Amino acid sequence: MKTNARILSIAGTDPTGGAGVQADLKSIAAAGGFGMSVVTALVAQNTQGVRSIHTPPQEFLREQLTSVSDDVEIDAIKIGMLGDSDTVDTVSEWLRGRNKTTLVLDPVMVASSGDRLLQPEAEAKIRELCTHVDVITPNLKELAVLVEDDEAADFDAAVAQAQRFAEKHDVTVIVKGGHLDGTIADNAAVSADGAVHRVPSARVDTKNTHGTGCSLSSALATRLGGGAELNDALDWATHWLHEAITHADELAVGKGNGPVDHFHQLRRWATNADTTPWTFPVHDKAPAPAIAAQGPHTTQLWEKTGTLWREITELPFITSLTSGDLSEKEFMFYLAQDALYLELYSRALARLSTIAPTPEEQIWWAKAAQECLTVEAELHRSFNVPKVDPSPVTAAYTDFLVARTFTDDYAVGVAAVLPCFWLYAEIGEALTKHNHDEHPYHSWLETYGDPNFAEDTRKALRIVETAFENASESTRERATRAYLMASAHEREFFAQASRMQQ
Repeated sequence: MKTNARILSIAGTDPTGGAGVQADLKSIAAAGGFGMSVVTALVAQNTQGVRSIHTPPQEFLREQLTSVSDDVEIDAIKIGMLGDSDTVDTVSEWLRGRNKTTLVLDPVMVASSGDRLLQPEAEAKIRELCTHVDVITPNLKELAVLVEDDEAADFDAAVAQAQRFAEKHDVTVIVKGGHLDGTIADNAAVSADGAVHRVPSARVDTKNTHGTGCSLSSALATRLGGGAELNDALDWATHWLHEAITHADELAVGKGNGPVDHFHQLRRWATNADTTPWTFPVHDKAPAPAIAAQGPHTTQLWEKTGTLWREITELPFITSLTSGDLSEKEFMFYLAQDALYLELYSRALARLSTIAPTPEEQIWWAKAAQECLTVEAELHRSFNVPKVDPSPVTAAYTDFLVARTFTDDYAVGVAAVLPCFWLYAEIGEALTKHNHDEHPYHSWLETYGDPNFAEDTRKALRIVETAFENASESTRERATRAYLMASAHEREFFAQASRMQQ
C-alpha cells in the first residue's frame, strides 16, 4: 500500500475533537494518509450533544473545494455531514468528473437517537449521491432510510438490506453491527454482485464511541486511496477501530459519550520500535501459576515474570485469540512463524541433550527435541501453514536460544528454553477456559490444554531447579537474565502478528 495517500474529508466540525473533520483527520493520519479537509458546517457540540449548527455560504464551500482540487491530486475523498439540500448540491456538482478518485460516503442522515437530521428533499439527494460513489457506510438506521424499510433487527437482515441497495445502485455498502445488541460488533462489505465479506469484531463495553462512524469511513477511504483492496481495507479499518474503542476510556475526554483513541495503535507500534535495551523491573505481582514452581529458584523466576506476564496477557493477539476475534491473517502469520521457530527451538533442545549432566536428562531433552518436530509439525501441516521466511522477531528469538544453548553453561541454556514451556503452558491454561466448539480456533486451543505438555513443563521446571542449585552465583545471574530475556522474546513473538502494517 502507498503511504501518505492524499485524502480529503468533506464534513462538519466537532470542537471537542471526537467526530467530524477532527476525527477524520486523526483517522486518516492513523491509517497512513495525509489528511485535508473542507468544512461543510460549523457545529457547536461536545460529548454531551449538539448545541447549534452554522452553515457557511455555499460560495465559500465551493471556494474551499476548488482551492484543494486546483492544487492537490486527491487519492480518495471521504464525505460526511452535508447538512442540507444546498450543500448536497454543491458537493455533488464539484464531484462530477472525479471518476478516478475513490469516493466514500458516510450518509449522515439519522442520529443514533433515531432523530432525522435532514429534510426529505435533502434525504432524497443523499440517496441519489449514494449511487455516484464507490462505497457508503450508513449506520443501520440510515440503511433503513436508504432502502425505505424498517431498521434491521439483526446483522443478517442488515446484510440483506445492503444487498438490495448495492445491487440496485451498483455501490458497495458497509454494514456496521455496532448498534446491534449482543456481544458482536462485526462489519461487512456488501458488493453490488451480492458478495459479502464479514469482518468479526467483539463488542467493547464502553460508552465512549463518539465519532466511530466518521472514523471508520475515513480510515477505510485512506486504505482504499492507498491502493488496498476493499476487503483488506475493511479488515484493517475494523481492527484498528476496535483497538481505538478498547482504549477509549483511558482518554477521559468529556462528561458524556467520549471519543475513541485514534492513535493508540501508532503509539503501540512506536513502543515496539523502541531500541532501548530491555530491563525487567517488576511492577506487577505474578499470579499463582497453574503449573507450580519446583523449588525456590523457579519460584523466584516466576515472581520476576509478573510484569512480563501482564504485558503478554494484555497483547491484542492474546485478547483477540481468547475472544475469537483474531483475524485469520494474523492467526496464519503466527502459525507460519511458529513453524519456523520450532525448527530451531528443537535444535536448542537437542544441544541441551549433548551437554546434560545425567543420562536421564540427555534422553529427556532428546525426546523433547523430537516431539517438537513431529507432534507440533503435524499440527501445523493440518492447518496448511505456508512456507515463509522468518520475521525479524522470530529470527531474534531463535538466534538468542541457539546462542545461549551453544555458547553458555547448561544452567543458562535450560533457563533460556524454559519460557517456551512455562509461559506457553500458562497462557494455554488461560485460553482453554474460553475455548468452545464454536470458537474459530477451537482445534488449536485444544492443544494448549494437552496434559502431556503440562507434565513436560513440570519436568523442565525440575531440571531448571536442579541446574540452578548446582550452578555458581554468577552462572545463576546469567541464567536468570537468560530466562527473562527469553520471556521478553515470547512477548514479542506473540505480539508480532498484530504489528503487521499492511
